[in-house]
Amino acid sequence: MKESVESLAQELRVASGIEQADLHITNLQIVDVFTETVFPGSMVVKNGKIVAINPTWEVKASNTFDAEGRYAVPGFMDAHVHIEPTLLTPQALSSVIVPWGTTVMFVDAMEIANVAGLSGLQALLSNIEELPYRIFLEVSSRVPTAPGLETTGGELGLVEVAELLKLDISSSLGELDPSKILGIREEYLAKILSARAQRKIANGHAIGLNWDQLNVYAAAGLSDDHESVTYDELFERLRLGIKALIREGSTERNVEALVKGVLENHVPTENLMFCTDDKHVIDIASEGHISYNIQKSIDLGLEPITAIKMATINIAKHFRLDHLLGALTPGRYADFVLLDSLDKIKPVYVFKDGKIVAESGKLKQELSGNGFPEFLNSTVKLSPKLSPEDFAVLAEGERAKVQVINLYPDQIINFATQEWLEISSSKVKPFIDKDILKLAVVERYGKNGRVGVTFVRGFNLKSGALASSVSHDHHNLVIVGTNDEDMYLAAQEIARNQGGLVAVQNGQVLGVLPLPIGGLMSPLSADLVMQQLNSMNELAIGLGCDLPAPFMTLSFISLPTVPELGLTDYGLIDVLKHKVIPSVLEIK
Repeated sequence: MKESVESLAQELRVASGIEQADLHITNLQIVDVFTETVFPGSMVVKNGKIVAINPTWEVKASNTFDAEGRYAVPGFMDAHVHIEPTLLTPQALSSVIVPWGTTVMFVDAMEIANVAGLSGLQALLSNIEELPYRIFLEVSSRVPTAPGLETTGGELGLVEVAELLKLDISSSLGELDPSKILGIREEYLAKILSARAQRKIANGHAIGLNWDQLNVYAAAGLSDDHESVTYDELFERLRLGIKALIREGSTERNVEALVKGVLENHVPTENLMFCTDDKHVIDIASEGHISYNIQKSIDLGLEPITAIKMATINIAKHFRLDHLLGALTPGRYADFVLLDSLDKIKPVYVFKDGKIVAESGKLKQELSGNGFPEFLNSTVKLSPKLSPEDFAVLAEGERAKVQVINLYPDQIINFATQEWLEISSSKVKPFIDKDILKLAVVERYGKNGRVGVTFVRGFNLKSGALASSVSHDHHNLVIVGTNDEDMYLAAQEIARNQGGLVAVQNGQVLGVLPLPIGGLMSPLSADLVMQQLNSMNELAIGLGCDLPAPFMTLSFISLPTVPELGLTDYGLIDVLKHKVIPSVLEIK
């Protein structure tokens, strides 16, 4: 992204018709996001930038490409995403997102930072120049997410955040959850001011806030929010000047409800954008990436150019990068997508820097996901004292009234109920027939060996256990199960693989998807990871689970920042009160 006077002068000479271009793309239907019109034309490219549209002089270029009348739209952008929950490295992820037209990702890499701190983050970003898409960094603001309520492997303090914000690739301060703002915690306010000093925005995470709390949140200068589930929530944020990111991930399916509300209420869209936040590779490959958000919105009745703007120029303006991205006009990067139709968002060609990077659904060049430093392959260090007894909820009596985390379909938020469970041999038992199962978080950094245990409803397992080393945002081991022995075995299998997804039944390991890079990512290709993930999902179904994305759901259930309840190695967390609460409330 470094420019020079020489390169700029070169581009201007090409734009003036006195020097040869690198590429001349002819026979286009150009989608103009500024006037919301489509016009026939051509584009001239030099040094990876568009330098002229429809020149009247005769173009001389090293290469000419006939677009055959296809529609040219700016490359799609994901306004907020965590790469690691795709289970892929940034390199392997290329093969699934780029063919769908994504050329820019605004990445909050808090997952690898929570595992391995600044060195882990630097390792993730070490080779991004070779990628066929652009990464801009939303500098993680909360590593750890809930200090004092969880154990993590790494930290990013004010000094580290301030230095990261100075990087050319940093676009913003990453999402800040409400507790940091409503609690007026000065460390996080200093991080907001550090972003402002660099003329960069601060991303939000305004989940579960009422109007008065939103006022406080907006007063802190948080610029956006991706946690709206209902139209009313979206409208409140817009009214307070907080831009709304409409999310469609694997477990957070928000596009339909929000876009329907926007259409029914005739809400202006210039402050609306698209993101995925967290989406498994299988879902991206089968249905699309940001292209899916666009297509679904069009199918719901949104005008195609309006939907395209929400994935391009709206995002570029929000991050103050619209001088480089988001439109097909001179001076901007030649990142664009060629479509046969504006009604069907199925890219035929994807260009980055004026070069074809994907064609007809296939990446032009596969990239290796290897090359990560060795320290990232040994991050799971369980206590040698861990035993099945650590998964027990102890109580003396006949019955115990316990807190239960209840899942909402297609959302990461949850609600709490209290249930009476039987006590046997001084242990509170799950009630499998009522889908009340054990949920545990096991500290995996070798620091204290803590295990938090509570109960959960929504997984519907009939036997066995499912486990993952991807558990937001602390990424300790999270395990749901019907019995303590299988849960213990699942933890040991994850440790043996230095991370992964595991299914266990009756003392036998049924399957594992190894994730040795930070316990978060596989070094394998997207195709191989999808095969393994499909197998793991089938095993979960065999155990009785009927969730569409069981391991993604499992990865979010322990979040200590998503209401109402979370679970960490410290225990059950009341999210809004930001404190540990007991799982057992009463004994009879």
